[in-house]
Amino acid sequence: MIDLGSVYQVAVDVADATGAPANPATATLTITLPDGSTVTPAVPTPATIGQLRVDYATAQAGRHVWRMVTTAPTTAYADVFDVQAAAPDSIVSLAEARAQLNMGVTETNDDDELRGYIAAATRAVERELGRTVVRRTYTDRFTISGTVQQLLLSHVPLLSLTSVASADGATTWNTANLRADTNTGYVTVVSGPPFTGTVDVVSQAGLAVIPDDYRLAGKIILQHLWETQRGTMGVQLGGDGEPYMPGRGYAIPRRAQELLDSPLPGVA
Repeated sequence: MIDLGSVYQVAVDVADATGAPANPATATLTITLPDGSTVTPAVPTPATIGQLRVDYATAQAGRHVWRMVTTAPTTAYADVFDVQAAAPDSIVSLAEARAQLNMGVTETNDDDELRGYIAAATRAVERELGRTVVRRTYTDRFTISGTVQQLLLSHVPLLSLTSVASADGATTWNTANLRADTNTGYVTVVSGPPFTGTVDVVSQAGLAVIPDDYRLAGKIILQHLWETQRGTMGVQLGGDGEPYMPGRGYAIPRRAQELLDSPLPGVA
């Protein structure tokens, strides 16, 4: 995973029928962007025979799919890469993750892969808690038959209401006239017109300050998942010498579950 605005290099090595490196007669690169549109960056003449390299400056966050087709020799290559938003929704920083893994400040070769593990650990913590931890912006759309005084947002804890408007933008509700319950996500009309039609509610959910135990749990999960990089065979079920817990998986160690106040099987 790379940061939004950074450069991703598409790298393709082309060989002829004998397996020798060869420059193709033509090469066309197509990148499908997260919004479904496509771009076709020019493929420059290789500096080294057969080594096609295209530097693409990212402009959208999300999954990118690229495909390069060449003629003489005729080849086709495809791959994907993911771009994260400028402000990644991570429970811990890259520096904190490196420290947890006892990596030095100059050990940066694994940074891109490590960012993916940080994101996975963040999602694991939020799934275990059943609520949003890292601040994010969400849009909930409601289709209302008749009128209602109350809507239930899908993500809590609620930090703020950004806007409430009809999908076509013709009608807006003043957020000052609405009461938002931060814990339940209910938004209630206190004064003014009730909700009707198709309504889009833009809000921010998460924690203004992430507790230390949640952050530590995220680092423990990250370290536990990173152990797969060692390629060790015959690892004990449960990992880290922990006993097998029926009904539980192995992605979240017990010590992390306890930090998150998660109920464990057989524990009152």
